[in-house]
Amino acid sequence: MKYYKTILILCAVVFSSCSTIKVTTDYDSQVEFTKYKTFAFFKPGIDKAEISDLDKKRVLRSIEAKLLSKGFVKSTNPDMLVSIYTKSRERVNVNRNNIGIGWGFGWGWNPWMFGPGMNMNNGVNIAQFTEGTLFIDFIDKEKKELIWQGIGTGALKIDNREKKEERIKLFVNEIIS
Repeated sequence: MKYYKTILILCAVVFSSCSTIKVTTDYDSQVEFTKYKTFAFFKPGIDKAEISDLDKKRVLRSIEAKLLSKGFVKSTNPDMLVSIYTKSRERVNVNRNNIGIGWGFGWGWNPWMFGPGMNMNNGVNIAQFTEGTLFIDFIDKEKKELIWQGIGTGALKIDNREKKEERIKLFVNEIIS
């Protein structure tokens, strides 16, 4: 029974680690952020993002909703421009867990013997996933300078449209929060 609890805890850790988003932010410490009240999207920057147009719309809608909830106003003459950039890469996690090593007797096959023998669980867990990174930039419109950047990196889950929208909202909320 203790062995099954260990496996359950290990699975929970592995699956929860895929759902987390690592967020970092950087900003210009000389900038007075309270002077920014309005925003608009910076189309030339957004056009360079390497995601589908549908996903761009999802990201921009999420950013807009988050900024509106923080008191910003969308404007044709903004104080601040908002741009995004994306990148992704395939990742493979290989974890060796000595908890899973054990010996047992039973029927099996290996190149040297067929029949009863010993079996050793090597405790290696392999997970392959796509890791995505979303950069959200706030740019001073007057000075044309980057004033704030938020970066979110995490596993992408693209099983269906609803889950994709949910994941994008989570990325944006975590970054801008």
